[in-house]
This record gives sequence, C-alpha cells and structure tokens, in this order.
Amino acid sequence: MALLKIKNLTVSFATSSGPFKAVDGIDTFVDAGEVLAIVGESGSGKSVSMLAVMGLLPDTATVTADEMTYDGRDLLRMSKAERRRLIGREITMIFQEPIASLNPAFTVGFQIEEVLRLNKGLGRAAARAEAIHLFEQVGIPEPATKIDAYPHQMSGGQCQRVMIAMAIATGPKLLIADEPTTALDVTIQKQILDLLMDLQEAHGMGLILITHDMGVVAETADRVVVQYKGRKMEEADVLTLFEAPQHPYTKALLSALPELATGDRLPTVSDYYTEEGA
Repeated sequence: MALLKIKNLTVSFATSSGPFKAVDGIDTFVDAGEVLAIVGESGSGKSVSMLAVMGLLPDTATVTADEMTYDGRDLLRMSKAERRRLIGREITMIFQEPIASLNPAFTVGFQIEEVLRLNKGLGRAAARAEAIHLFEQVGIPEPATKIDAYPHQMSGGQCQRVMIAMAIATGPKLLIADEPTTALDVTIQKQILDLLMDLQEAHGMGLILITHDMGVVAETADRVVVQYKGRKMEEADVLTLFEAPQHPYTKALLSALPELATGDRLPTVSDYYTEEGA
C-alpha cells in the first residue's frame, strides 16, 4: 500500500474574475522509504498540490480529488481535529525561506520545544534536552548555545537546519520538503541535501522533494513527477526520465540545464516547448 496516494487532485481559487485552477487532475503516489521529486517551473502547482495534502490552503481554495489517502486513511473525509492530529506528527513539511517560516519574536529553541511539548507531551526540561539532541542530529554547531538564539542571529543554512529539526522532531512517516535549498549558497545547498537524504534513510521516511533544480533531482530522487501549469506532464523513475524523457516539456526542462548554454545565453523552456506542441 502506498504511503500517500493521490488521484485526480484539483485545486482552484476564487477570484474576482472567476475560479482559477492552479492544480488540474494530478495523480501520483509515494511509498515508505521512497524519494519522490516534483519538478517544474514556478507556477506549475508543485507547492499548491502539497499544501492541499497538508490542509494548509486558504479558505478561497477549493480542493477536490477522487482519492487522497495517507496510509490508507482518507484525508478529505477526515474531521479538522483528526487532520490536526495527523499533520505535524506523521506528515510534516519544510517550507521555502526558512527565515520567514520561523517566528522572529521567539528563540529557535522555544519554537522546537513547543513542537515537542504539543506533539509528544514532553515536559519543559525533557523538551529542551530533546531539542538540543535534534540540533546535534542536524549538525548545528554548539547546540546548547544556539538553542537560545533568535532566527535573525543565525545564518540561512542554520535556520534551514532548525526547520529540518522541527520537521523530524515527531518522527514523521512522510516529509515534504518545498525548495529546501532556496537562497542558500552552493556549498550549504549540498550540506542540506546530504542531511535530508541521511535523515530520510535513517528514519525510513517517505520524502517528497519539491524543486525546479534538475541537478538536485538527479542526485536524490527515486521517481520524478514533472508538472506544468498545474498538470502532470510525465512520471517516471529518475534514470528513465533523464535517459529517455517522453514528454516534450520534460525534454525542454532537460535541454534548459545551465551546462547546455551556448555563448552567453542560457536556453529557456520556451525555446524548446510550447503548450500547443504537447
């Protein structure tokens, strides 16, 4: 049984000019211990589809699906209370821009301790000790000191490590990482990706990696979903996708890799693909 299974997921938003469909009939799944990459350019519905799974979309969003189950449980038919008990415990998410995801008014230690107290029922002292252990696990230097720091006192890479520590604090079965290396320099990007893969393997989590970086996909994923304008263009295991892409849009994405630049110009997807050519 798939850990997460989605059939015909559609997400639309109410606007002054009528409904806007951001996700249009997505089907996919992820198994326990598998790394699924969802790729596509900005606006392709990658984040929105996973926020729908998390139940974190605003009231202006309408979410429908023929099936959206986690570990055999129907996410769409769950009550809000049941969904809250699941999200943040068994299913967790690392959001884009870690500095914006952390509350600037509280120390990073307080924020991760709150997760532990609410979800694991730990007392204050036990939560602090566990938070320090988690900081050690994700490679934050001097964890006993850093736990009392505010987000603005930490680097972007350290804030991302804090977000990862918060995401794994409850021992989730499914972790969704939304552009986890955004705004980080290349060296820190590799460290964060290596950390995520080590944690995924150690804990046996299902991992959904949302990215537009095909290089990241090649290094980390078992299977890949390619999205464009809210629709799934192609789904394949990572080797098949890179060696024999079937859809013109997938070929366009691969053709637009920076290493294929000619002269001083980088190719763009539109050089190779238009929607009419699908």
